[in-house]
Amino acid sequence: MPRYLTWKMLMEEFKNGGPHVHMMAFILFNIVGIVLLHYVFKGLIAFLSKHTRGSKEAWESTFRFLPVLLGMMLGSSLTKNILDLPTFVRHGLNMHFHSLVIFTITLFTAHLIAAYLKSRLSKSEERSSSMSILATVVDIGVYMVGFLFILNSYGISISPLLTALGAGGLASALALQDTLANLFSGITTIFSKQVRMGDYIKLSSGESGRVVDMNWRNTTIRTATGDMIIVPNKNIAASNLTNYEQPLAECTITIPITVTYGNDLQKVEDVTLGVAQYVLDKSEYGVTGFQPLVRYDQLGDYGIRFQVVLRIKNILDEAALRHQFIKVVYRKYQEEGITLLVRHD
Repeated sequence: MPRYLTWKMLMEEFKNGGPHVHMMAFILFNIVGIVLLHYVFKGLIAFLSKHTRGSKEAWESTFRFLPVLLGMMLGSSLTKNILDLPTFVRHGLNMHFHSLVIFTITLFTAHLIAAYLKSRLSKSEERSSSMSILATVVDIGVYMVGFLFILNSYGISISPLLTALGAGGLASALALQDTLANLFSGITTIFSKQVRMGDYIKLSSGESGRVVDMNWRNTTIRTATGDMIIVPNKNIAASNLTNYEQPLAECTITIPITVTYGNDLQKVEDVTLGVAQYVLDKSEYGVTGFQPLVRYDQLGDYGIRFQVVLRIKNILDEAALRHQFIKVVYRKYQEEGITLLVRHD
């Protein structure tokens, strides 16, 4: 039998077959559509990642679930246009297709807005940080609008639902005061840009670390040792905190040193400044070009104390730069005969 006759017979069977054949054809068309769109979006994501500023992960998040939904829409469209279906089945497919269109637009809009806000409000795209409070708020808002559109497309009046939601929202607000306080505190903190994802902060209670996430209830801070501190958003909003990364990540540190009486203070200053400049220029943690300072600040009972002022690239670099400076300055003092204060209690 010629191949084209076999194909023609198969299409006739699909078109004019019974309900079980139509169901198999519907499932087959959906699978073909999903697989086809999967490869199309895979190529699209690779193209956008290469030719735009967005990362591959950001585009994958934006287009998440879209190949499946568009593939189902393609499958429904092929089913309607190819198969000889009863009127009530065709009507049901039309409603199904219409709902898929609304849900796809809703989902894509939510993902697109959340990705845009993350890129605008996060400190840097290179940081592997998230801002799940944005995704949560945006998703809930956009999904509710999409749900109302779907109900309206089916002829269901949404006015009673909106009235019920208003009354229920008032009751929920009274019952969930603490949760809502955390939610709005988190939103306020993000949009005020007082704390951004990736910032290194220190709370008035003493906890310090880098902000890695802010969800609808808590802010997650990762300490220098890798531990996670969970802080309610309202505590972040109400706390007196220090943000070491705003307006610049660079910051100034002081290292106290005490020398004994009898040292030449000018020599001590010159040697210390030379060491400080050498460490800043050679260390990966110091700010090159910064002019270090020496400031004598106390005539004590046993010696003269002064502060060495240095500038580091990031607060996390403080311990490493102190370590390097102390090693070099101690060795240089020994070579120059400068005596440090040693107390024997």
